[in-house]
Amino acid sequence: MGLQELTAVSRFYGSSDEYVIAGGGNTSFKDREYLYIKASGTSLATIDESGFVKMDRSKLALIWKKNYSPKSEERETAVLADMMAARCSGEERKRPSVEVQLHDILPFAYVVHTHPTLVNSLTCSQRGEGTVRELFDAIWIPSINPGYTLSLAVKKALDLYRAEKNRDARIILLQNHGAFVAADTIDEIKAVYGQILNVIDERIKRRPDLTRDDTEAPAQVRDLGRALCKLADTAASGGTDCCFEFSRNPEILRLVQDKAAFYPVSSAYTPDHIVYAGSDPLFVEDALLIEGAWQAHIDKTGRPPRIVAVKGLGVFSLGASEKTAHDAMELFLDSVKLAVYTESFGGPCFMERDKIDFINNWEAEHYRSKIAAEK
Repeated sequence: MGLQELTAVSRFYGSSDEYVIAGGGNTSFKDREYLYIKASGTSLATIDESGFVKMDRSKLALIWKKNYSPKSEERETAVLADMMAARCSGEERKRPSVEVQLHDILPFAYVVHTHPTLVNSLTCSQRGEGTVRELFDAIWIPSINPGYTLSLAVKKALDLYRAEKNRDARIILLQNHGAFVAADTIDEIKAVYGQILNVIDERIKRRPDLTRDDTEAPAQVRDLGRALCKLADTAASGGTDCCFEFSRNPEILRLVQDKAAFYPVSSAYTPDHIVYAGSDPLFVEDALLIEGAWQAHIDKTGRPPRIVAVKGLGVFSLGASEKTAHDAMELFLDSVKLAVYTESFGGPCFMERDKIDFINNWEAEHYRSKIAAEK
């Protein structure tokens, strides 16, 4: 019964772009012996029971008793090996979400982790922590790398919360990441999430105008998109096919007035933005100089951009398929929404550069991105 309900609630949240975009978010159900958690790279919107990994909780518990290397790469490799060893027989082809440890330590049957734009209007804003403490009975986790480090920080916070309040926390809000909600029934999960979004929604002072603007000449967009794809093909090792998507609306036109106006979407708000749309959008002052700007971006960041904004024109997303180009645009448009929503809470707060570099170089996120692109 629990796995059936888990599948239903996963699809419920996964099918709503208010909560999840592309392959983001994860969910779980547990009993005394086993934890069932979304497989990495699986979409919540279409998941079925085969999309969850059955984990042995007694083996997961052993991870907390081990001492891992202080070096992040060595530590994450060792933790991953122990996580994979905790899979039950028959689950060997699946890879559990990197946040499996966090799901396991929450003392409730169901855990739903999503990245609602409204929630992230707080977690990605300058006054986020203070506003969360004012509005919610929740644990706030400052900016931290995902994986084992995050799980360890949450474990300590849960223990402290329990000691202070003599009850278990149901809501965890993570800076530049999203929300975890835990409960013993699906109805409780939905009630808590609904309350969170309603409370934040009442505090929003301005809402984004994303009305599509098609006034620009299609030929100009087509030619520039093809030029960008040619640059992307050249930059890819061995060459690859490239697709692009173009977007233009009142909010984007405000943002592409000049480089200063572009600042609120100039970096990464959350790990999902990095995974699907890249960490460093390229802003181009003059479409005629795009080749030089492209190369300068690669020289600076070490990777080609997935998002290219052209002054006065609009924004292009690039991908190896129509799906990956579309996902990149969806995540960029989410950044546009966040740029507007965070105005209500002191302005944008991007991920710190070392946290961005961690995601760009983390094997687990490369795996998630690869699997999602293949679907």
